[in-house]
Amino acid sequence: MNVTEDHRIKLVDAPIEEPGSGEVLLQIKCSGICGSDMHLWKSGRIGSLEVKGDCILGHEAAGVVLKCGEGVTSLNPDGSDTDGCSGDRVGIEPQEPCEQCFLCREGRYNLCDNVKFSGIWPDNGTIQRFKRHPAKWLYKIPDNLTYSEGALLEPLSVILHGIKGANVRLGQPSLICGAGPIGLVALAAARASGAYPLVITDIDAGRLNFAKEFVPQCQTYQVNTKLSPEENAKQIRKMYGDDEYSQPASVMECTGVESSVCTAAFAVRRGGTLMVIGVGRPVMNNVPFMHLSLAEIDLKFINRYRDTWPAAINCLSGEVLNLNKLVTHKFPLENAIEAFELCADASSLSIKVHIVDEVDATP
Repeated sequence: MNVTEDHRIKLVDAPIEEPGSGEVLLQIKCSGICGSDMHLWKSGRIGSLEVKGDCILGHEAAGVVLKCGEGVTSLNPDGSDTDGCSGDRVGIEPQEPCEQCFLCREGRYNLCDNVKFSGIWPDNGTIQRFKRHPAKWLYKIPDNLTYSEGALLEPLSVILHGIKGANVRLGQPSLICGAGPIGLVALAAARASGAYPLVITDIDAGRLNFAKEFVPQCQTYQVNTKLSPEENAKQIRKMYGDDEYSQPASVMECTGVESSVCTAAFAVRRGGTLMVIGVGRPVMNNVPFMHLSLAEIDLKFINRYRDTWPAAINCLSGEVLNLNKLVTHKFPLENAIEAFELCADASSLSIKVHIVDEVDATP
């Protein structure tokens, strides 16, 4: 499933690459469509990351091991499996850091400036039948997880990385801005972490209805686009109580939209934490700097994730979270273009669209 420099998507035949030293050849069994995939298609870039040639999209994926390259001992192409595939079933961490820079040496490999990331030109992604990938960035998934759940480990990893610094705590109020896929995962994670009361915002009533069905204990707030961010924040704050202590101590902003970031800044409790998880415009000119400063609000950001797949696997396999309701549509690999077109249709009410490959393939 290629995206082109001139904003087209197309299905093409891709070469099957032999795994090198430390690598494996996978069959991708399930791959989710992310908002970033849509940006790369429609806009040709995400910030400084630009499509400069044909590139296979996708980075939310799980698959099965078909071949192992030299030196790979942690994975097996001949393992036992319950669905007819012979190899180990794995979740895929889609980044390959350089492991040489100071950030990699410090363990902050998600900030590596020389990272290879699946689906970001020139590194091909996961919406294809066969993919070569380093074994060290693959994680065995237990039998009680489906490939679809294996693909959900990636968006869950985003939230696991973000929630660490978001000050989400047992019995403390929390706010999630945005009821898209990442916001809904953040809502479920905040609920599992014991945060309460919980409010989630969005401009779309349908998404808020879905959020309420997904986590019944939350309250929803439909953002009024005729109000300023500060005015919307005042309405949100009324849902928590009258005094400052009752206001959300933690806010996870999951849209990246400037007005939503500003609303979040005005909504968070004095001395609280605002974690911006959504990816937005390169420059925002209206963030209320003095309000953040005078209230000593911690404004934080994340970039992808690090050391999250084992915890994400535990969350899903141990039923700490159940994210299956987020997958509203599934398409076979051969219909990948149709899947992208559905995601582009705002009236489709899709949340997470998965592209699955149920073919029993051999390289």
